[in-house]
Amino acid sequence: MIDVMIIDDSAVVRRTMTEVLSSQADIQVIATASDPYDAAEKLKSCVPDVIVLDIEMPRMDGLTFLKKLMSQHPIPVIICSSKAEDGSNNVFQAMQFGAVDIIQKPKIGTRDFIEESGVMISDAIRAANMSKVKKITAANLTVAPKLTADVIMPMPAPNVFIETTESVVVVGASTGGTEALKVFLEQLPIDCPGVVVVQHMPEHFTAAFASRLDSTCEVSVKEAQDNDSVLRGRVLIAPGNKHVLLKRAGARYFVEVKTGPLVSRHRPSVDVLFRSTARYAGKNAIGVIMTGMGDDGSHGMLEMKNAGAFTIAQNEETCVVFGMPKEAIKLGAVDKIVPLEEIADLVIKKSKAR
Repeated sequence: MIDVMIIDDSAVVRRTMTEVLSSQADIQVIATASDPYDAAEKLKSCVPDVIVLDIEMPRMDGLTFLKKLMSQHPIPVIICSSKAEDGSNNVFQAMQFGAVDIIQKPKIGTRDFIEESGVMISDAIRAANMSKVKKITAANLTVAPKLTADVIMPMPAPNVFIETTESVVVVGASTGGTEALKVFLEQLPIDCPGVVVVQHMPEHFTAAFASRLDSTCEVSVKEAQDNDSVLRGRVLIAPGNKHVLLKRAGARYFVEVKTGPLVSRHRPSVDVLFRSTARYAGKNAIGVIMTGMGDDGSHGMLEMKNAGAFTIAQNEETCVVFGMPKEAIKLGAVDKIVPLEEIADLVIKKSKAR
């Protein structure tokens, strides 16, 4: 069992989160706390595997608590926050201080949250636990059906091929990906090929994430909007809760942003982006799969490789969770496995050689 502590000043949020997590066969909530002081007292008698932590709380904010926790007794922490428009800097500071993931604060009383957001929150708990112990603790999980990219975009016919000469780079990441993407994107030169990124992140957070990256990178970074062109020196981040597909019209690459069911238990899904890239970019694409739990992106990366794309996986030593890259490697979908710090250089070299 994965033992969880929930720290949030809202009794309704604590109750709802407890209800959702306790419905999972491999997760149990062993304690809840209304603020960090309450949590500190309870940590004296019980130590959870994962902490779910609110940022905005009375008496002591979550960021201060996180810094104290990580300096004294590191435990995997997931930030649970409302819309990123308020306090987004604190959320991403928390990731720098050691938090492993972000989840959207529950929409109280909605069926959609129980059925769909509950799946993603439970998976975030499992990923956080895995980031510490490097293994899944339960052999039998009670989980919702996992859909494939077929529900968003059918598998193309074998003879589908579009001539193009412009390179495009697509990237997929999950747990630990916010910091990994920062390292990767800050190394890209302003004339690099266009990049499209899927980072598993809740709705409302991706715009703030893109803005933060834009302020530190040489390339331009923005949250993707429907019909945005994929251009040299530009990085498009898939918006939370929307799938992003790469499309092509003539010589122009662009993205389609659309709703749809969870694919590989995620929305946005890396598999959806990678499948569309295999279809519309083929041999002119470069695919990168980074740190994260699960297998989202592995099948799409295999489709990319079969279409002639060059594929790269982040190595185990530099991953927070070696799940997504490992699954892609197991399928034979990866051409090259490299440390995080070497991915950008390899992408540029391969884009010039294609």
